[in-house]
Amino acid sequence: MAKFKTTAASIAAVALAVLSGGPSLAQQQPVASAPSGPARLQLVVSFEHQVTGVTVAADGRIFVNFPRWSEDAPVSVAEVTGDGQVKPYPNEEWNAWRNARKNQTSPNDHFVCVQSVVADGRGSLWVVDAAAPATAQVVPGGPKLIRIDLGTNKVAQIIPFGKAVAPQGSYLNDVRFSRDGLHAYLTDSGAKGALVVVELQSGQARRVLDGHPSTQPEKGVVVRTDGQELRRPDGRGVEFAADSIALSPDGRYLYWKALTGRTLYRIATEALDDPRLSAKELVSRIERVGESEPTDGLWIDKRGRLYISAIEANAVKVRDGGRDTILVQDERLRWPDTFSEGPDGTVYVTSSHIQDMSWFKPENGPRLTTQLWRIEGTGARRP
Repeated sequence: MAKFKTTAASIAAVALAVLSGGPSLAQQQPVASAPSGPARLQLVVSFEHQVTGVTVAADGRIFVNFPRWSEDAPVSVAEVTGDGQVKPYPNEEWNAWRNARKNQTSPNDHFVCVQSVVADGRGSLWVVDAAAPATAQVVPGGPKLIRIDLGTNKVAQIIPFGKAVAPQGSYLNDVRFSRDGLHAYLTDSGAKGALVVVELQSGQARRVLDGHPSTQPEKGVVVRTDGQELRRPDGRGVEFAADSIALSPDGRYLYWKALTGRTLYRIATEALDDPRLSAKELVSRIERVGESEPTDGLWIDKRGRLYISAIEANAVKVRDGGRDTILVQDERLRWPDTFSEGPDGTVYVTSSHIQDMSWFKPENGPRLTTQLWRIEGTGARRP
């Protein structure tokens, strides 16, 4: 079992609150800072490595992932257990790939560089493996979508993506699933942004809107954190294409935007699901929803509220009626990354501290302390 720095009491309290309706963390842990907004953050777990994705299954189990952006990450996918441990999931063997071992460990049946994990509410955990360590070269045979049966804790399906779907320069980012469980929709935030549509039963995948303006970084948009432009020592800024993704509660519309962008788009899923539509016809179905700000994760909760990770403001915002309002703003929420909704409606969010990475601050080295937060006040049981 990997040894991560965790807060065991927090995890146990979350599990109790989710599964039995017990007391919330707000009753057990004081908030260290004075955040703004109507909600409050409560720490679930702190990691000694860079986390990005989180998902909470229907039974309250929590899963996270650690992308191989540096070689210090000992685990790619893990379950956060009730005693405060981070356990490699589904086992240590699937988490055994390393750059140093790539000639001995096959990339097609091991995690290479995992960017997101999503529980589908149908008894499965899905893992998106971009297979591009350090967001650089794609490891041949590595890009894939993996389904793990939560009942048996075993891999049940592997959908590999060839060069036509995950070419060099791609970085598969996040995924959502159609309400009927037949299709998956992924964003590619790499050098040439796109969406990917997967027929889950057959494993057939199509790369769509490849290079279309809606999936590309927008000119003139510069990401700023801590009041300054976020740049590498050589002057390069942050340019990520289609990244943020969300599905409407009724499953009729898929929303997305570039991280380095301000425009939010949507398209009817029935159009994405139809392989007979030409590229031109598909483009004609895109709708421009509105303007926002540079964001990483998006989430639409069961009540139809759109959650926005306001990475420049250390905040989570909610869009309702076309207007963004601050739900919680806290200096500890450095680069809110990925959202998930628990079975009681409580929203969770990771803070991946991307602005603190050695990419931008070489003096920090490869290891970062990152967190998983619970947003108090978002659950259905609360007013």
